[in-house]
Amino acid sequence: MTMKEKIINDIENNSIILYMKGTQERPMCGFSAKVVNTLNSHSVVFQDVNILEDPEIRVQLSAFSNWPTIPQLFVNGELVGGWDIAIELHNNGELEKLFVNVGK
Repeated sequence: MTMKEKIINDIENNSIILYMKGTQERPMCGFSAKVVNTLNSHSVVFQDVNILEDPEIRVQLSAFSNWPTIPQLFVNGELVGGWDIAIELHNNGELEKLFVNVGK
């Protein structure tokens, strides 16, 4: 399986997945930590992928999503965006609405 195929498979098979620097237990950048804290505030279960483990993840992810920055949040197979969009959606109540249909 190529890295691109693995990314597509992971996005399709995880209702909420966060590509980030570090892990949800140990974020390695402030932006990743902000998204983790936001997701935790909604008490949702999510998969994390540490892009620092393999530089090819970031290259292939950005090519797939057409989004240049990390972290990248996907919900039900759709790109939500980076930390700034996730925080904005959280602040205006839209993020919680995305979680209503998680896994459906």
